[in-house]
Amino acid sequence: MKLRFLFAIWFMFGAAAVAADAVIRPKVVVVAMFEPGQDTGDAPGELQFWVEREKLDRVIPLPAAYHDVRANADGSVIAIVTGIGNTRAAATVMALGTDPRFDLRTSYWLVAGIAGVDPADASLASAAWAEWIVNGDLGHELDPREAPRDWPTGYVPLRKSKPYELPRNDADSSQVFHLDPGLVNWAYEFTKNITLPDTAGMAERRKKFAQFPNAQRPPFVLKGDTISAETFWHGKLLSKWADDWVKYHTDGRGNYVMTAMEDTGTLQSLTWLARAGRVDVKRALVLRTASNCDQQEDGMTAAESLFGEKLGSYSAYVPSLESAYRVGSAVVHELVADWARYEKEMPKK
Repeated sequence: MKLRFLFAIWFMFGAAAVAADAVIRPKVVVVAMFEPGQDTGDAPGELQFWVEREKLDRVIPLPAAYHDVRANADGSVIAIVTGIGNTRAAATVMALGTDPRFDLRTSYWLVAGIAGVDPADASLASAAWAEWIVNGDLGHELDPREAPRDWPTGYVPLRKSKPYELPRNDADSSQVFHLDPGLVNWAYEFTKNITLPDTAGMAERRKKFAQFPNAQRPPFVLKGDTISAETFWHGKLLSKWADDWVKYHTDGRGNYVMTAMEDTGTLQSLTWLARAGRVDVKRALVLRTASNCDQQEDGMTAAESLFGEKLGSYSAYVPSLESAYRVGSAVVHELVADWARYEKEMPKK
């Protein structure tokens, strides 16, 4: 009886030790939003370059999420695909963050994906590190044809009665997320001189946005903020709305540069996971690269521009995927290489 009892105690604690050893403790989690086909070997999406170049050969099933987890041999870098839209992003990140097989308490999170760019701020295939992540869905809306004539837009902030009404409502934590400025500045300074891919086709495309000096530049790294909306919007007027919406919700501190469809969903889940002690949301970074412009070129209507380009055939689709990997992987490699330091101390500038 005594031996049986001792064996039971040994088995219980031994099994716990094995389970603890089996927990994956990634240094970096790469968050991609879409992959049109297979994870390797075909037309790439946002995940494929990471899988192939970082040797994320391990597939870890994650049934509660949009996509399985990919990991390298030692689990120091893992990657997920959230699916398109804030809803899928929030659900996938929450599924990963609550899975007991992963210890994410000191992990850095890198959202790396393509986007539409405001040509006033940057050119095709440019890469922008965001400090402010703004929700473009949460609010009230009137068709502009039924809105008062003096309104600049039919979009009204939640619980307000006219566009950009003050004082701004700070009570809803789902509207705007402010990433750690020191970490964002560090990532920008660390990568700002990286050469990004350029093509003759992109150079020709740039000429069609002649009224925007920044759109004429070869691709470059900058700081610039994102707006996330499940509706794929497009056009000069909505670009102006996005610029004003971001300024309003950040009290003028943010500058809209890149569209997005998932970033506030991802940040919402990370915020609540941090509240549960599962992650450190201050260790989150968002990098968006320009696959296309958010508005029409001269001589073209917004509708012609929107339907002239499709996912996978944007003006800078593959170059923007390459930019996301080049810039993002530089940060990932630095964090992993000096983990003894960065596990305990966040980099900052």
